[in-house]
Formats: sequence, C-alpha cells, structure tokens
Amino acid sequence: MVKIDITPEDSQNLLGYGARKSNGIHDRIFHRIVALDDGTTQFFLISSDICLYSPSEYDKVVAKLQEKYGINPMNVWWTVTHTHSAPEVGSSGMYGIYLGDRVQHQIDAEYTAQVEQKLMDGILTARKNLAPARLGVGWGFSQANINRRARDLDGKTTLGMNPDGPVDRRIGMLRLEKEDGSLLALIANYAIHGTVMSGENLQISGDAPGVVSEYVEQKTGAPLLFINGAAGNIAPIYSVYPSPAAGHLNQFKVLLGDKILEANKSITATTQDITIKTGGTVVETPRKSGLDWPEDLGDYTRTTKAGVKMVRLPVRFLKINEEVAIWSAPLELFCEVSNEVRERSPFPYTFYFGYTNGWLGYLPTEAEWEYGGYEVEKVSPFTPMAERQLLESVINHLQSKMRSKQQGNLQVLKKKKS
Repeated sequence: MVKIDITPEDSQNLLGYGARKSNGIHDRIFHRIVALDDGTTQFFLISSDICLYSPSEYDKVVAKLQEKYGINPMNVWWTVTHTHSAPEVGSSGMYGIYLGDRVQHQIDAEYTAQVEQKLMDGILTARKNLAPARLGVGWGFSQANINRRARDLDGKTTLGMNPDGPVDRRIGMLRLEKEDGSLLALIANYAIHGTVMSGENLQISGDAPGVVSEYVEQKTGAPLLFINGAAGNIAPIYSVYPSPAAGHLNQFKVLLGDKILEANKSITATTQDITIKTGGTVVETPRKSGLDWPEDLGDYTRTTKAGVKMVRLPVRFLKINEEVAIWSAPLELFCEVSNEVRERSPFPYTFYFGYTNGWLGYLPTEAEWEYGGYEVEKVSPFTPMAERQLLESVINHLQSKMRSKQQGNLQVLKKKKS
C-alpha cells in the first residue's frame, strides 16, 4: 500500500458547506492506495481524504493512466472519504449546478494538479511494489452513525437526527496480510458523512474518517483505507459542530476505530488463492425536470428520440473469488438501497463503495420523495423511479454476470509511506 500526504501548505477553499477558506491544519489528509494482482487482473483502489470531485476529473486522470502506462480505467476505483474539511479538487461539475453560489471563485488548478500527480505516482509505486499476500474478509459493527432525515409533525424533512430512520451500521472488512500472517493493510467500508465539523471549522481535517484511519494505523502499524458507504441519509452521531472539540471528534476513535480493530481480530481465515473480476454497467434513468447540466459531463447524459433527458449512471463491480462482491457508483446513495442489495445478493460479503469515480449527487429512495428535504429537492439529478432501476440493474448483474471459477495467487503492494 502507498500512503501519500496531500495536505496543502497554503490556504485553500474548502468544499462541503458555504464558500470558505482554510486557516490551518487540524490533521493531515492523504491518498491511500492499494494494488491487487491475481496474475491476470491488476486492480487499484484509492481512498482520498477529500469531500467529492466531478466524474470528469476521474475521466481525466484515468485517461492519462491508460495513455501513459496502459492501465485499464475499469480497474481503477478512486473513492473519497467525504470529509467536509478538505480542499476543492477539479471542476465543480454537478456541485456547481446544485450549489453554484458556493463556487463563485476560481478553483485552485495548482493544488488539483498536485493531487492528480500524487495519485498517479502512487498507483505506479503500488504496481511496482507488488508482493505475495493473503486476503481475509469479515464484518464489524459500529453505532457511530445515525439517520439524518429529521421529520417534523407535518412530515416535512430537514437535515438533523432521526434515530427511528433507516441506517446501516455494518463495517465491511478486507484484511491484507503478508505470507507470514502479519498485517499489511486494512480496508474498512462504513457509511458516515464527514460532517462532525460544521462550516464554522476552518481547519483542514479528514474529519471522522481521517481521524479514525490515523488511529487504527497507529494501533496496528499498518495502513487503513477508509471507504465510505451509502451515506446519503446517514450522519455521524455528533454532527455539524463548530470545532473538533465541540464535535467530540476524538471519540470516534472509540466509537468507530475500536470497532474496526475488533473486526480485524475476528478475521481468522485468509487465503492466497484469489480471482479478481471487474465489470461495469450504465444505468439510464430520467433526469429531473428543469435541471441544468455541466458541459464537462456530456458523457453522463443523453436525450432520447422522444426528447426525454436521461442520466447515464456508471456502476462498477469487483468480485473476489465466490464470496466477495463489491459495487460502486458516483453517488450519495440512501442506505436502504445498499441494504437491499446486500440482502438479495448471492454473495455472503457484499459491500457498496460510495463516492467512487466522481459525484453526480444524491439518489434517494422512491418512498422519501414525498417528504422532500435537501437531498431530494436540492442535490439530486434523479426522479423517484431511479431507485428501482438501480436496484434491478445491480442485483441482476450480481446474480448473473459476476460468476466464474478461475483462481490465481494474490499479490498486493508492500507497505510504503511518503
């Protein structure tokens, strides 16, 4: 695994709330990169401590990787932890359509170029340093999150806390270890908004995901990739506080970090006999009426012969042996959707990696549209039918196209930090 510091040393515009600039650093932010190779397929997973970026930024980076180094874009997944206390990266994309008042300034092209170059350099280092490894998988559980769709007496929904609302508290775990059984790296998949701190905080931070990652790494001596899940309607239990202290940020080391450590200890079976299979599909679903669309995302929409404007939503799949299926999308997905996919999946370990390869906005469930609220009214390009269309497509893919029996030997990057 490669861990690369992407903390800017100068003041940067922070993404996730109203326009504001950083005035210091609470904790440093990173790219964390894992490379997997089963002898046939090389796969790269990147988790970055940033809020979100446009799919056009992903397309730009993977095009360079393919042109210069022959790396298949299908096998590069770039996720973000969704911290709201990190700098902007790349063009504003759909964020500028939904919340254009927040991005009236010019985005820092120099910082974006640094983030891109460090990511590409990290991928090359990961590929260069592949070594034999073993893989284990398991589940954990944490109550560090809560549904954030607060209901009023009239049914009106606002951002807040809803302890009776749907939630996903499972931690999906992948353990990578050396041939002698010592820990090489962990991958932890958990749904939680990176919003412990509010827009009043002006210090750069990885928020809960970043602080938890650093804590686990200190305890284990090995890197952790934190991969966010279907966090569209899920907040941290302490949310939108003006400072790390007010938001009990340190307590997430116990609330979530210790739960990841417990889950790691429960993984007792690992194997070197691995098959990796990647795939993808595009879900076409009607676009919300009257919604503008950015020029740089022309590949993510089309107009039918009948004049209906569609969203072209890319979904990726990763299968590891016959036990693990991971799917991803450039979405803030409501947790009910990923929960149902997991329940209906033929694979015992089914994980959803959110905020992957860009961000198109929120995809709420059909049932939530009648209650309105920020996620439905402000930051979604979809219509109520999108949930069902996505579910049918993902489940069909898992039940049909994700089947094979070939196996090879796993190689993974040796630990390296820069």
